[in-house]
Amino acid sequence: MQTKTEQTAAVANGPIGQMGVFDHEQVVFCNDNATGLKAIIAIHNTVLGPALGGTRMWAYTHESEALTDVLRLSRGMTYKNAVAGLNLGGGKAVIIGDARTQKSEALMRRFGKFVNSLSGKYITAEDVGINAKDMEYVHMETKHVTGIPPALGGSGDPSPVTAYGVYVAMKAAAKERWGSDSLSGKKISVQGVGHVGSYLVNHLVKEGAKVLIADIYEDRLAEVKKNNPAVEIVDGNTIYDQDVDIYAPCALGATVNDDTLNRLKCSIICGAANNQLADEVKHGQLVMQKGILYAPDFVVNSGGVINVYSEVAGFGREYALSQAENIFNTTANIFAMSKQENIPTYLAANKTAEARIEAMASIRTKR
Repeated sequence: MQTKTEQTAAVANGPIGQMGVFDHEQVVFCNDNATGLKAIIAIHNTVLGPALGGTRMWAYTHESEALTDVLRLSRGMTYKNAVAGLNLGGGKAVIIGDARTQKSEALMRRFGKFVNSLSGKYITAEDVGINAKDMEYVHMETKHVTGIPPALGGSGDPSPVTAYGVYVAMKAAAKERWGSDSLSGKKISVQGVGHVGSYLVNHLVKEGAKVLIADIYEDRLAEVKKNNPAVEIVDGNTIYDQDVDIYAPCALGATVNDDTLNRLKCSIICGAANNQLADEVKHGQLVMQKGILYAPDFVVNSGGVINVYSEVAGFGREYALSQAENIFNTTANIFAMSKQENIPTYLAANKTAEARIEAMASIRTKR
């Protein structure tokens, strides 16, 4: 039998204990043996509205890794939606499995049933390993989904708007660092050239930047190289060692960590990946101490959620792009607060999000 101390430790390290770290409201564990579905849906905060956030499919090595990821991602969505000025809370879902070999119509539709069981408290969308066709299958089982194909009344793939938001945030970072928002002639390494990364490369090449790319999938690299012959492909293991002006992480998170911070040779970190700081407090401070300007990820990559919110609200792609344009100003304001208060940029972004959530919470409690 466990001692009381052991029981307390077990609770703290278990799912409910982990939920309490960032005050998550609800976590749903989903299993279906017939389709092979194993998924987790995390709802962090619904003060501003229903929790909206994408579904990621990844071959996690352990269920605990998937839980940690979905908890971090859902909290990030709360902050992202708040900073973007959207009336949405934060949530996220992860499906455990290889997106290239284990996805099926049945699996995605079964997942859709789980989403539907939450009665609109969680609205899903695309993320890593998921595409518009997958969302079409989910839509067959629930209306609480965005990013569905235009033929079904949706806005389609949100990646172009996400990439555009990263691009304008990068220009804001360039202006803060060098006094001009021009990226022409800047050397930029893009880590991950999936949906968002490939669109970002297009913007950068068009402006005249010198772009280096890395990805774990050779076919992605070949496709981007075919469309943009001027890009240089580098080995993924050396991406952190490249002497560049800007490092753009556009794959999975936690790439800014103890190891990489000793290797990075850049002036700016600005990319589409979520949770780029392995430990936001420790590494956010270290980035600042090293003199690297970090553009907070949930500010930078909010174009995608702006796009899907536009779909939910009945607006079109042009409206989404116009709203994503404002990411430039939001990013610039974060830099200004960081400088004025002498705090890391991640903390300035967090404070901005928390201020809006607290303000709206106080309004909703008044009658």
